[in-house]
Amino acid sequence: MVKRESIVEYKVEPIGLIHSCYREKFGIPRQPGLVKSAQGAIEVLPPCDREEMFKELDSFSHIWLQFLFHEAVSDGWRPTVRPPWLGGQKRVGLFASRSPHRPNFLGLSVVRYRGLRKEKGKLFLDISELDLLDGTPILDIKPYVPYSDRLEGATSGFVQFAEKQVVVTFASEAESACQQYQKISGRDLKTLIREVLEQDPRPASQRHKQREYGMLLWEMNVRWLAEENSFTVLSVQEEGRD
Repeated sequence: MVKRESIVEYKVEPIGLIHSCYREKFGIPRQPGLVKSAQGAIEVLPPCDREEMFKELDSFSHIWLQFLFHEAVSDGWRPTVRPPWLGGQKRVGLFASRSPHRPNFLGLSVVRYRGLRKEKGKLFLDISELDLLDGTPILDIKPYVPYSDRLEGATSGFVQFAEKQVVVTFASEAESACQQYQKISGRDLKTLIREVLEQDPRPASQRHKQREYGMLLWEMNVRWLAEENSFTVLSVQEEGRD
């Protein structure tokens, strides 16, 4: 039997930081790959910002990211949680969930790898289809290998994904703002908004309420009205503007 006092403690340093379209937790999809237009980049930190460390990575389409749920640390961890898949009404054991409130606050996510670039002396890995908050510390990067990482016959317990029948429409003012933003930034904000809302980011307890919500994507504040089976994007404007 291994004694606890014989386990070596060690410090983990981030090897990178995420620059993400998700500037706040509300709106982030519950899993990676669900919002195809979600984009971001990993800023690789010294001493790992050496191009040789990523040689041949471009032969892989996806990568695994091990990261820290940095905004959950101050809240502590919990032995049981209420997962959104069960409508927030039933508790399950922490280790039967993907809750960020874990003893070591570690997360694991697979994202699409878009390539390596250098900008202003810094090294970046461009990624997409992510589910990570802006500023998330990255602890490790590994290639996704389909022959072993994709397991035939695996079961998913109470997590049963079903396509949501949510209609997303844009008010003319919001659509014009998205078009203008794309001209300036080159980012397809309208598609990003639509794909995020199709995942219904509302808490389970609010799924049957009609009300207005706001979320921050990139630097843009998005206001939208939720009704029973439809969402209307009311306005899109830069954060801080009235």
